[in-house]
Amino acid sequence: MRAGEAVFVDLDRTLLRSASGPVLHRALEDEGVVAPGRHLPGEGALYGLYERFGETALFMGVARATAAAMRGSDAAATRAAGKRAVDGLLPLVQPFAPEVLATHRKEGRALVLATTSPEDLVRPLAEAMGFDDVVATRYQVRDGRYTGRIEGRFAWGPGKRAAVAAWADQHGVDLGASHAYSDSIYDLPLLTAVGHPHPLNADARLAAVAVVRRWTLEYWDRPPGVPSILGWEPYHLARVFFRPEAFPYARFDVAGVENVPSSGPVVIVANHRSYFDVAAVGLVAARLRRPVRFLGKRELFDAPVIGALASALGGIPVDRENDPGRSMAEAESALRAGEVVIVLPQGTIPRGEAFFDPVLVGRTGAARLARSTGAPVVPIGLWGTEQVWPRSSRFPDVTGVTHPPLVRVRVGRPVEVAGDDAVAETAALMERIVDLLPPEARQAHEPTADELARTQPPA
Repeated sequence: MRAGEAVFVDLDRTLLRSASGPVLHRALEDEGVVAPGRHLPGEGALYGLYERFGETALFMGVARATAAAMRGSDAAATRAAGKRAVDGLLPLVQPFAPEVLATHRKEGRALVLATTSPEDLVRPLAEAMGFDDVVATRYQVRDGRYTGRIEGRFAWGPGKRAAVAAWADQHGVDLGASHAYSDSIYDLPLLTAVGHPHPLNADARLAAVAVVRRWTLEYWDRPPGVPSILGWEPYHLARVFFRPEAFPYARFDVAGVENVPSSGPVVIVANHRSYFDVAAVGLVAARLRRPVRFLGKRELFDAPVIGALASALGGIPVDRENDPGRSMAEAESALRAGEVVIVLPQGTIPRGEAFFDPVLVGRTGAARLARSTGAPVVPIGLWGTEQVWPRSSRFPDVTGVTHPPLVRVRVGRPVEVAGDDAVAETAALMERIVDLLPPEARQAHEPTADELARTQPPA
């Protein structure tokens, strides 16, 4: 642990994307701590308001009253319920949270779960996720049963800040050098007590404070720089436009989309023949019904308007000259969060005779990403995109509406990358792509002068 530094992380709507209460309550029922079906009046409505707007004084008043409601309950059974709840809580962890926490861990900081929830119920989750300790509300125990009182202060608002300060003093941690993550305005005392406050998935009130204080608003449900409104990313809007009808100057023959896994990390690789490849692969991405990320040249992200759109869609810029490792790190982070990452291994559209070579040559990035994250690789074979938008043209040919060229898209079955030879694995992946192309793609072709000219960038 880096001397004197820690990271304090709130639980509900911060580490978890929603409230832990329903999962914990089911676990308490299963362990016999509370009677089945026993709920507070209006509990469902309170959780609905919490999910939408964050913490309220009323909601936290109910949470505080729970200590009295637990009077006489078996503490050991409650701890068992906490262990039982772990399997239900882990799927609620924000997808990018583990990567952020791992970075803090790598940099030597202690990880502390700081929550209002009862310690006996949440400590098992903290241990399962590798936290070093827990600062939480503690129910008083006598003879193995809860007394209905709270041991120390209720860990909420100023009480949580006091509990964190006491923990820091006990462990020799400097709050001025530490980090805190929370979604709630009621954690403002804690956020202002640390040197590195992180308003995460902030409620409206905390977001307003963050703007005034110039704190960066952060999220763990998507990559940095990707906006969201009520859970909707720009990707969801883009799906509306990525339909064959949006490109009347091309015909599409798309097959095999069902081969892309519906969940978990996936690396998609495709050959590169035209600027119109974006539209062809985009049609596949739109049918997946899940956000996708893609690697693209740095120049794309530096372009006006298009660059901002690419970033908002979750694009990952590749800067091989100045920061070659950053794009790989961001892509790995997305894959570890269970997302889809699209890579064009060829990097750029082949020029000249290389464009007609039946053997495709690719860079090793996709294979290395798959190997480091365990993600399967799904190959896509593209054909005919260059008839819509040859490299020699600055714009696609939109005049062929009456007789649009055919664009063929074939999605192959997932491939597992298990070897240590990235070069050999890449060659095998490129062969998989070739297998998805029509027969003429695998035949040697002597290009004409006009065909060669169409593979060159415009003058």
